[in-house]
Parts: sequence; C-alpha cells; structure tokens
Amino acid sequence: MKSVANGLAKAGAVMAAFLFLPFLIALAQPVPVPVPAPAPRATTQPGGVAAPDTADDPIGALLMQQEIQQQAGQPQAAPVVIGLRLGEEAGRSRFVVELSDPIEVSMFTLTDPARVVIDMPEVLWRAPEARPSGNGAIRSYRYGLFREGNSRLVIDLNTPVRVAAPLLLPPEAGFAFRLVIDLFPTTPEAFIADAGWPEENRALSAAQEPAQPMTQAVPGRRIIIVDAGHGGIDPGTHGASGMKEKDIVLAVAKKLAAALEATGRYTVYMTRDTDVFIPLRERVNIARRAAGDLFVSLHADSLDSSEVRGASVYTLSEEASDREAASLAEKENMSDVIAGVDLSGENNPVASILIDLAQRDTMNRSVRFAGEVLASLQPATYVRPSTPHRSAGFAVLKAPDIPAVLIELGYLSNRQDEREMMAEAWRTRVAAALAVAIDNHFEGQPVPPTRQVANP
Repeated sequence: MKSVANGLAKAGAVMAAFLFLPFLIALAQPVPVPVPAPAPRATTQPGGVAAPDTADDPIGALLMQQEIQQQAGQPQAAPVVIGLRLGEEAGRSRFVVELSDPIEVSMFTLTDPARVVIDMPEVLWRAPEARPSGNGAIRSYRYGLFREGNSRLVIDLNTPVRVAAPLLLPPEAGFAFRLVIDLFPTTPEAFIADAGWPEENRALSAAQEPAQPMTQAVPGRRIIIVDAGHGGIDPGTHGASGMKEKDIVLAVAKKLAAALEATGRYTVYMTRDTDVFIPLRERVNIARRAAGDLFVSLHADSLDSSEVRGASVYTLSEEASDREAASLAEKENMSDVIAGVDLSGENNPVASILIDLAQRDTMNRSVRFAGEVLASLQPATYVRPSTPHRSAGFAVLKAPDIPAVLIELGYLSNRQDEREMMAEAWRTRVAAALAVAIDNHFEGQPVPPTRQVANP
C-alpha cells in the first residue's frame, strides 16, 4: 500500500507541474524581441480597406477587423480582461494583462507620487487581482473606467523604474492575448527626466469636454445634486470583505435620487450613475451648470482602528476642525491624483472660494443642513457619538454658491458598519432618512421663481 501511495503522490506532482508549466513559462520567459514579419498579402475588404493575411499577422488582422466594423458602424463588444499576473525579481517587474481581444495602449510615467499610467480602450475587467509583495518596484495598482470609451490602469511605485515598450503576444499554450509590461530599475534622476504628461494627453485633459445636456428643471422644484464619491479607476476605500466604497455609495445615491424624485418636489442630478471616474472639479461644475440648490456627496470612511464606527457629516472650511478631518480631506482630495488626472492648471481649491460674504453665507447654510442630516440619520443608522460634524478643505465642496455637505455613511474598517452597509434594507433606510433631512432643510422656504445657470 505504501508503494502505491508513493506512486500516486509522484504522479500527482508530475500532473501539477504539467498544469502550471504554461503559467511559469509565460511569467518567467524573457520578453521576445519583435521580428519584422514579411509583408502581408493584402486582401481588399468592403470600403477598400486592405487587411493583412491572418496567417502572417493574426493580431493585425483582428485590429483591422475591429477598424472595419467601426467604420461600418457595427456594434463592437468591449474586450475583456480575463487575467492579471505579476512577476517580481531583482532586475525586473513584469505585469501581464490577459485579454480576450488585442488592444492598443499608451503609457507614461508621473511623479509625486511615482506611478505608471496605461491608457487603453474601454475594457471589461473580469480578472481576479494579483497582489504585489510590496517589497519590489510595484507597491499597488488599480484599474477601471476613466472616461467613456477609455479605461486606465495605474501602477503605484516603490522605486523608480524604466518602462519597456509594451508587447502584445498572440494566443498560445492555453493563454489568450497577453499585454506584457516590463519595469526595470533606474535612477531617480532618469525617472524624473522621463516622467510627464504626453502632449496629446495634456491637450485632452485641458480641453473642456462639451457639457452634457441638463434635464429641464420643473418650475417649482428644488434642484438637488447627488454625488456618489469615487468611481471607475478610483475605488475609494474598501472593507475586509473586499466591498468597495465606490459601489456602496453609488447604490445609496441611486436610492436617494429615487426617493427625492418620488416626492415630486425635486429635480435630481447625479454626478455619476455608473461605475465611471468623474474628476472633482467636474463634479462641482455639474452642480453649478444645473444651478443646484443643494449638493450632497456620499462616501464611506476607513481608519487604522477597527473600533471606530458610525456616520458623520463634513462641511467646508479653510481650517480643519481637527487632525482627523484634515487627514480625511487630504485623502478625498487625492482622488484625481489616484486616477492620473493632470492638475497642473489647478489653483488652491479652498482659499480661492472663501473671498466674500456670499460664500460665507453658503458655508453657514451648509452647516445648518449638516445638523439636519445628523438628526435624520440617528433613527436610521448608528451615528458617530463624538464630533459627528467636522469641517475641512474638501475640494468637492468648493462651489461658492451651493450649500454642500460630504456624508461619510460609516467605516468600512469596522466589521459591523461594513456588514450594515452591504444590506439592502440599510441602504433604503439611510436614503429615506437623507430625503427627510433635505425636506426639513427646505421646509418653509419658497422656491426661486427664476434660475440663472452658473458658468462653471
């Protein structure tokens, strides 16, 4: 019996090695140097477009087919990311993205903090995450929808790197298309010299995107802006279960919008209603273009201590009310940096708006609404018992003429809060409580008969 068991163990080991061999080969083998292929035998496609022979260049053929479909106006399914693999060694870090279809990417590096940004067409992310050790060049990474039609992968760095040209490998050995990104050690001076925004990216970032048409506000209704924090490539914080802040706040935001619309007293605009990234300044611009009466930004917090729990409300101020409020504002204001947004033209987001009595009146009204939010939330959820209302320089609250609050629904670092925030009944209850707070805020106040849309 012992010899049979040993034989079975050896056979199992051989089988395991055989199954993992393709993965080890794909991760460890050096990047093959592309060799110029012979000129493809062109065939004419509809519209006079020549396509390469699939036997000579299968990736080129698929890319050409996508172009033909796009020119013909045919719907295209978004490529799917089905695998992410990370290899770390002394002289190289390798990031492999496995895809259902070939894609074209552009890459650049940025400083403060050091990171690599990879832009690509919109893709569906369906891959389990590969966790970096934290000891190599890669500290962390995040991915998601940056803007409509454009996904982004951002790699945060521990040490400066030189990024090799990306390589797209065709399907083989049981793998689909693979985008291979190699990072090699370099000096801080060389990294800084190579870092910066590509001109075409800077131009795109600087250009004002055409404003989305606003739904015509109904006369006699207040206009409420509901802002679901984070989104797309910026997940926000996350809980022990893996639940992401961006998903929780979007779910509550949708329920709040529905509850407000159902009263017939409000026109509601959401800064986002899908999992997409919206820059902080654009969230404020949306509110001002809509001539909003109130701006409500929803978030979830996290701390190193897992004991702290409960909802809290923040308003804008030039000076933070305490160290924790200052730290939270700094973290929330990093959203654009996390997503790789060009902020070179930004000025101070807080000091520039605290300039006259009208703006101070807006801040006073925000403080009053914060008290109404806390009063309404207490029957619906646990409210932080100590200093539930705080203030700091939150960039998203900087509209000078719209009362605004940032509501932290709870702490994902606390298991009880996280468990409640995952419950559908809790989300419905909290959304209803926030709707009551908004009702109480406007009770007895006449709706302005005419509105002038602000110039953001």
